[in-house]
Amino acid sequence: MQEILRLFPGRMSNIIQSSILNRWDKLQEIRIRISKPIELIFDNQIEWVEQLLPTSKEAMFIINQLSEFSLYRLEDELREGYITIEGGHRVGLAGKVNTRKGSVKAIQHISFLNIRIAKQKIGAAIPIIPYLYDKQYLNTLFVGAPQTGKTTLIRDCTRIISSGWKGIEPKKVGVVDERSEIGACLKGVPQHDLGKRTDVLDACPKAEGMMMMIRSMSPDIMVVDEIGSAQDVQALLEAINAGVIVFCTIHGQSLEELKKRPSLQQLLSQNIFKRIVILKNDKSPGKIEKILNEKEENIFHRTRMFAK
Repeated sequence: MQEILRLFPGRMSNIIQSSILNRWDKLQEIRIRISKPIELIFDNQIEWVEQLLPTSKEAMFIINQLSEFSLYRLEDELREGYITIEGGHRVGLAGKVNTRKGSVKAIQHISFLNIRIAKQKIGAAIPIIPYLYDKQYLNTLFVGAPQTGKTTLIRDCTRIISSGWKGIEPKKVGVVDERSEIGACLKGVPQHDLGKRTDVLDACPKAEGMMMMIRSMSPDIMVVDEIGSAQDVQALLEAINAGVIVFCTIHGQSLEELKKRPSLQQLLSQNIFKRIVILKNDKSPGKIEKILNEKEENIFHRTRMFAK
């Protein structure tokens, strides 16, 4: 919690600390908007800190803490709209955007900040990992709406696969972490436990990164977050054709919805994914609605040995 509280001026820090006392494990986001009450988003409710109306000066204090008084040092991250800090927490930024030739150059006059609290849930994937293995790991797609726990599950799958379980030997895992959400790397070092045999390409575009990872680190399993573009799909197919098993996530509500997306038709029509994990759109992230096999049969809740 201290890596979050240190971002705020003294009075703000004290009030926020008292507002979330004994509820740190349930806090998801702290949203800051100049001249508006600070918003606290918990697992099951939203609260407003009405006595805190951040000024431009206080917002600048937070930005200076984030950048250690050197925004130029974070130029690439600012262009992406977020900064990763110690502990794996991610701070989203919004304000006046400067563009050059149609591309984002930088964000200036930052007036909106969203601190997303990183909370690795060790063991979250233990109930499902046996479903994703049948003599070998199977190409797996995690499907869910935002904040349903896709990244939490794929992160813990990475940890388990990389460390081994129930006599299953550890595998080499390559994570292409374009948005720095799986490993939450700080200066290239993951802030989350991704296991003993995991290598990470942080802040690297997925399509290019997957090929880089195969050439440089020869992974057995490739893990990527938030696929969707035609370039992502093509890179996934190339990785699979190179003999690599892929675990990835995608935004969506159902398999039926995904089938309507042109960029995914090649993946789905060829039954590339032998397991599709559908998450519940629930206020408690990480709940499984069903796990489909390549025949689209729900195999969840069948008797399985569980990982340890």
